Amino acid sequence: MCKRYRLESRSPAQSGLRTLSVWRSNEAVMNESHQVYLNLGSNIQPEINLVKAVELLHEYGEVKKVSNAWESEAVGMDGPNYLNACVLFLAPYMLIELKDKVIRPIESQLGRLRQENKYAPRTIDIDIILFDEIPFNLKVWGFAFVIIPLEEIHSDYKNPTTNETVSQTAARIRQEVWMVMRPKVLSSFTGGMQKS
Repeated sequence: MCKRYRLESRSPAQSGLRTLSVWRSNEAVMNESHQVYLNLGSNIQPEINLVKAVELLHEYGEVKKVSNAWESEAVGMDGPNYLNACVLFLAPYMLIELKDKVIRPIESQLGRLRQENKYAPRTIDIDIILFDEIPFNLKVWGFAFVIIPLEEIHSDYKNPTTNETVSQTAARIRQEVWMVMRPKVLSSFTGGMQKS
């Protein structure tokens, strides 16, 4: 909430200008867009839910880039294969607001049910990977389903703890896991781009 400052020593005109300046400053902060890289994952009707998740993100901010969808095996337990994708999202939300006002409402709208088993199948899972170029959770950087989609849209980013670029990490991880690009799934957002 913006504060109005009471300045006894100033004229009404000066006080008015000061108040206007404070409001404009706060408005600029509120309207500032943050650059967020999100990982989207689904193994319940993933071809439908990934598309819906990207469409819903458009209602909260600007979707600048979308990777292809990538198929991989479930991690942690047996289950349907996952499809994952990475999105560059611009929106005027701080980190906590982003989770409370964007991510959780979208997950809820798409039927996400949080369970004790964190590896249980889900309609959609949205994770923050980078917030204004700062890693949100470095533990996920070892997962192919995060790094390989991210490489498509932010290949030159350098991990601050390893000094390894996303492209270098992806090249190494590709030798260790099975992942297949599914370009048709998000072709309406990507233009069906193929990785050479």
